[in-house]
Amino acid sequence: MNNSRSGERNGNMEERESMEDLSHKRKLAIMIAILAAMFFAAINQTIISTAMPRIIAVLEGIDYYTWVITIYMLTSTIATVLVGKLSDIYGRKPFLLGGILFFLIGAFLCGFSQNILQLIAYRGIQGVGAGIIMSTAFTAVGDLFSPRERGKWSGIMMSAFGFSSVLGPALGGWLVDHMDWHWLFWIFLPLGVVAFILILALFPKTARRESESIDWFGSLFLSLTIIALLLGFSWAGSRYDWGSPQILGLFAAAVVCGIIFTLVERKVKSPVLPLHLFRNDIVTISNVIGFLMNAGMMGALIYISFFVQGVEGIAPTYAGYVTIPMSVSMVIMSTIIGQYITKTGKYKRYALIGMPIMVLGMLIMAFMDNVWTAVAAMIVFGVGLGVGMPVFSLTVQNAVSPAELGVATASSQLFRNIGGTIGIAVLGTVMSSSLSSNLKEKMAGSGGAAAQLDEQTRAQLAALTDPNMLLDQPKLKEVIASLPADVQPVANLLIEAVRDALSSSLSVVFLCGTAIVAAAAVLAFFIREIPLRTSNRLPRQDADQERAAKPEPVR
Repeated sequence: MNNSRSGERNGNMEERESMEDLSHKRKLAIMIAILAAMFFAAINQTIISTAMPRIIAVLEGIDYYTWVITIYMLTSTIATVLVGKLSDIYGRKPFLLGGILFFLIGAFLCGFSQNILQLIAYRGIQGVGAGIIMSTAFTAVGDLFSPRERGKWSGIMMSAFGFSSVLGPALGGWLVDHMDWHWLFWIFLPLGVVAFILILALFPKTARRESESIDWFGSLFLSLTIIALLLGFSWAGSRYDWGSPQILGLFAAAVVCGIIFTLVERKVKSPVLPLHLFRNDIVTISNVIGFLMNAGMMGALIYISFFVQGVEGIAPTYAGYVTIPMSVSMVIMSTIIGQYITKTGKYKRYALIGMPIMVLGMLIMAFMDNVWTAVAAMIVFGVGLGVGMPVFSLTVQNAVSPAELGVATASSQLFRNIGGTIGIAVLGTVMSSSLSSNLKEKMAGSGGAAAQLDEQTRAQLAALTDPNMLLDQPKLKEVIASLPADVQPVANLLIEAVRDALSSSLSVVFLCGTAIVAAAAVLAFFIREIPLRTSNRLPRQDADQERAAKPEPVR
């Protein structure tokens, strides 16, 4: 019985691995389809980066700013980890198509948002699609190419992200200045339709693994663990105190659900996230690095636009240009490094070079005082990102068998997404707390002149103390112009005080992000480097050893 199951499984695995034997022309066509899907998801994310402050200001939702990001990361995280195992069972094609469809629907609905809560809900739908697309796309590349060849393609995929990062912010800034902001979500919908058609036509369908079943209970408790954990971090310090019953209750629920999930995974035949993966030190260390790197990076980088638009007073159209140097340097370096990884089969050296450069870039952000230092920070950070980032998905995929490619890739994405979500939430709390403290201090120092004005004028000036105002320059100019000429100098004084408070708070956020990424850089020294495989087919001896090393489910 066991032998027949093993034979069935090996047969299915051979069928899945046959994608590696497709012609070069067919592989290239499939990669074009995959890159189109990835670019569609990425451009829809980056196009709103510079425009988001304006959107938040229009919808009057600065208190929910992090939630627009958090909900996206939350839903994408859950989708990512669930689809990993499912795509190992059912193949990548149906999930790539489903991911594109979810993203299309979410983007379409986002454009109709009338308030911040609607935008949050529709961004959640987008997140489901993005999680499916990104996880499945990276896994599909693993099906098509050996680990040695993936170095090159990892660089190319990073370049696709980089190109979207160049085009998206600049285009988003221009659109929000010259058109209705709703078009940010609609303009690339035709590209999504094209990506859907390409995947449908070009991507091969693979047979279902009949010997494996869906881990429903594991999926449920893993999702509940993620939701409780991320909500706890998102609400702590903002909506509720860290020691409040609500936050403690969420963290307790995360612990309980996590324990139940662990017990379930030990007993099921086909766990949604096999725990034995984490006995591999390469997988574990790589995932922890991904967690820390995204926590520091994502938590800090979302506030770049706050500095450029809020502190420097640059319009969204031009603010988008500030991030272009980062993207260009990332594209160039990731493409070059990907080629070197494929040529040499070595990868650890690039992690050890790239990550300290990322730390340096973030350190510059903490002390930037004008647009040009911001540009310099972006260039340095982009170089580090391009050199180091392609390494860590590759290390995980190379350390596991082809049969577990999907779930291993999903674990990597899971840790990165959780890290990004927690980083955004924690650094968002740092931002709110620091901004509140700095505003009180600055207002105390600049409120003397305003105190001598009449009550009606003071009420008009009070609107200028809201940091939201700095993110909507047209409205800010309109308010100042409406004030009496003798009051405008006082208004400008208040605005400068708010800018100083915002700048100081952003420095704290960037310093915290730097410390987190620095911790990830230290861990990179402990990654064990093993040769990159030149084929997805394991030698029979290695395959037998791998099957023997897997623990049997507890009955």
